Amino acid sequence: MAQLQLTLEQSRCETTVAWQRFSVPYEFPVVFTEGLFAPDNPVLRDTMCMLEPQREHRLVVFIDEGVVEARPELPAMIKAYCDAVASSITLTTAPVLLPAGESSKSDELIIKRIQTVVFEQNIDRHSYVMAIGGGALLDAVGFVAATSHRGIRHIRVPTTVLSQNDSGVGVKNGVNLFGQKNYFGTFAPPFAVLNDYDFIECLPERERISGIAEAVKVALIRDGDFYRWLEAHASDLVTQNIDAMQHMIKRSAELHMHQIGQGGDPFETGSARPLDYGHWAAHRLETLSRYTLRHGEAVAIGVALDTRYSVLAGLLPAGADARVCFLLEKLGFNLWHDTLELTDETGQLQVIKGIQEFQEHLGGELTITLLEDLGVGVEVHEMNTQWIQASIDWLRQVSGTVHSQPYAQRVLPG
Repeated sequence: MAQLQLTLEQSRCETTVAWQRFSVPYEFPVVFTEGLFAPDNPVLRDTMCMLEPQREHRLVVFIDEGVVEARPELPAMIKAYCDAVASSITLTTAPVLLPAGESSKSDELIIKRIQTVVFEQNIDRHSYVMAIGGGALLDAVGFVAATSHRGIRHIRVPTTVLSQNDSGVGVKNGVNLFGQKNYFGTFAPPFAVLNDYDFIECLPERERISGIAEAVKVALIRDGDFYRWLEAHASDLVTQNIDAMQHMIKRSAELHMHQIGQGGDPFETGSARPLDYGHWAAHRLETLSRYTLRHGEAVAIGVALDTRYSVLAGLLPAGADARVCFLLEKLGFNLWHDTLELTDETGQLQVIKGIQEFQEHLGGELTITLLEDLGVGVEVHEMNTQWIQASIDWLRQVSGTVHSQPYAQRVLPG
């Protein structure tokens, strides 16, 4: 010990710390339009020429196969558009079709295929990668764009309700690995988000309804007036009233953008994730169901579960849980799935592991968003397993019955 002390004294020198500080502003346009690839719509050309108006811009396009099934004319429309503005945009190859849904971000071969196309087409940091599809495809292509050449300009063209009103305007990209959603990913804002309402009109009913869950979620934690608007216009949304759908998508996107941009933690360096209200259960249910549950369907269940939990925890007034379930069922969601009752070898509910995965994904202190009012979220740092079980039991009892009469008249268990 004496020898060690002597060595330290002999080698002692002045220690200095130099702090490197700089800030990087982030901004990107989120456009709402119709007929994005119509010859007379300048949005795409103007977006790609935003930084370098006189330059010819190289572009590679990836499209969700499901979108092409619904709109088989789309690849030809994209080529015709690029041909019409050839002095500004060069389409390097025919649009590349990728599998629809969660498989696009769960299959390593698909990720490799995207990487290979970007490499073989010599797409550099002044070129563009465009993804046209739902949230899963945007995540996968965005991940490749963010990691190729340390960052290629990525244009998102969301085609689902969920990707237009939520995930498309975010700053995250990711792929699934080790059985966990978004385990491998980046924080990398897109170059632009171009929302074309025309894509919503050709969605299957299940996909269209699924995305509304994220609007309910963000309204519950941030905007009581919007939540009440959703209640008042639920029938219009179910019947796909164009004006109602467009308002819902735009307002939901605005709330998500405000939280990301003004919430103080856009890259989630802290422990709170308010926009993931209901998601600790939702992500786990997606995995347990092997993705037979759509993301929005799982979110609806997770939102119902955490709303009931908020009542049991004494945070939210009694009856608010039934009110939320009434809206979700009116919108067309089934609030029960048998995976809620799956147990492991110790008898513990498997869905509860979602809390551990939720914390591990971000690290730090466990932070779960609950409700103290309809439109007001609150953060908690522990979850009572017995109350979770009681919330699941309550959902089992009321699922499918809440909507049989207005919530104000319904006497529900608990």
